[in-house]
Amino acid sequence: MNGQPSRADRGPLRAPGRNGLSTVRIGVAGGLVGMLCCVGPTVLALLGVVSAGTAFVWATDLYDGYAWWFRLAGLAVVIVLVWWSLRRRGQCSISGVRKVRWRLLGVLAVAVATYGVLYAVTTWLGALA
Repeated sequence: MNGQPSRADRGPLRAPGRNGLSTVRIGVAGGLVGMLCCVGPTVLALLGVVSAGTAFVWATDLYDGYAWWFRLAGLAVVIVLVWWSLRRRGQCSISGVRKVRWRLLGVLAVAVATYGVLYAVTTWLGALA
């Protein structure tokens, strides 16, 4: 009609603004939560709240002892945000998930890529500490 796609054509994980969360936002949120064990102390060090050595020790202790807990929390964030986005669109069913399976894989790929980039950056910064 006016050249814009209808609400049904935009897909459940792609709606901008208040209609839902985008695939990239969900993936970045999951990857960030999964890497908070190292990102948190790094941000504190970059802000000058703690020293680089202290941040390095905290990040090492958190990563060595609780890395899988953070990863599971990141996965839980992805699952909850995808469920919320599908629910808001009224497509929280098996057929709704089948329609957006490639976008769901995109969410997972963005989450893993975010985790990998943050891991590389925090490891590099840890080598400088």
